[in-house]
Amino acid sequence: MPRESYYIWIMRKKHILPLLLLVQIVVVQVLSLFPDWIEQYYSNRFYSNLCVVSRKLLGWIPFSVGDVMYLALIVLAVRWFWRKRGTWKQQWRDHVLTLLAVFSVFYFCFHVLWAMNYHRVKLSDKMHIGREYTNADLLHFTKRLIVKTNALHLQIVASDTAKVVFPYSQEKVFEMNLDGYDNLAQIHPYFKYEQPSNKKSLISLPLTYMGFAGYLNPFTNESQVNDRLPMFNFPTTAAHEMAHQIGYASESEANFIGYMASTKNDDLYIQYSGYTYALKYCLRSLAMRDEKMFEQLKTTVNPGIIKNYEEAERFWAGYETFVETGFKIFYDNFLKFNRQKDGLEGYSKFVDLLVNYYKLEKI
Repeated sequence: MPRESYYIWIMRKKHILPLLLLVQIVVVQVLSLFPDWIEQYYSNRFYSNLCVVSRKLLGWIPFSVGDVMYLALIVLAVRWFWRKRGTWKQQWRDHVLTLLAVFSVFYFCFHVLWAMNYHRVKLSDKMHIGREYTNADLLHFTKRLIVKTNALHLQIVASDTAKVVFPYSQEKVFEMNLDGYDNLAQIHPYFKYEQPSNKKSLISLPLTYMGFAGYLNPFTNESQVNDRLPMFNFPTTAAHEMAHQIGYASESEANFIGYMASTKNDDLYIQYSGYTYALKYCLRSLAMRDEKMFEQLKTTVNPGIIKNYEEAERFWAGYETFVETGFKIFYDNFLKFNRQKDGLEGYSKFVDLLVNYYKLEKI
């Protein structure tokens, strides 16, 4: 091949992946208009088989493969930028094309391996749950939730002023969470969970500073849980990430499924984690709607439960920095880009599912 033709071929090749990125974005946006198709052919067929294979391959490894992969990529990225630091002025076009090519591959893998689940049928439609509720509905549900949580609290501890201290290791909680999902799948088969791959994150300290309790690695399908969390939060947080593993990308839906899997568990401590998780969100939602009623209801919650909440608040307050704000702004916009219009507020939107599900099924 003549030298000039070779360079033309190289330049054309450099443009292929960046151009494919544009094509991929268009394709994903078009497919997102057909949630029934994604539900049937991607989420319930392709992805449901792929995720089990991924977890079978990596679940037995005692550490997070995904975290190691991310750390390696960060090192490679820093090395690349360092080596190219003096060439940006002359070769900026080539460098931009390289970055776009890398992002194109990332975008493709991200959506094929997991993220098309963002565009599946909404869980509220799938379960025939309404989306609207009144202040009276929320108040009624929250009162019932307080009664249930108080009673459960007293089944575990002798005094209503004592906080709950979990007797299990984090590894044990991972095992016990499977029981809750098994029980839940008997009621709703589409929540069936197979081949566990749940890990304590190797980057738990950075996650804490970023304000995250856990995350799902979409490339390895490992659920990563922040191992610094207060233990009463740990089971439902892990169950939340397991919901992402089985293909529910929406944060509100993962919260709802994690809550149900925890409260269907045979163990009282795991149930307590689920009910206190839901109660926190309901009280917060009520406070935004009716501050006076919130203050009244708060006095009916066992002081020991309040102590657990305060334990969690102190934990997160100890790691508050500008880093958390920055990452939450990034993740909020990331969710919105993936058609999760509520962004980080979607975590709280699971109250909508809770209240409306309660109308169909008693807690």
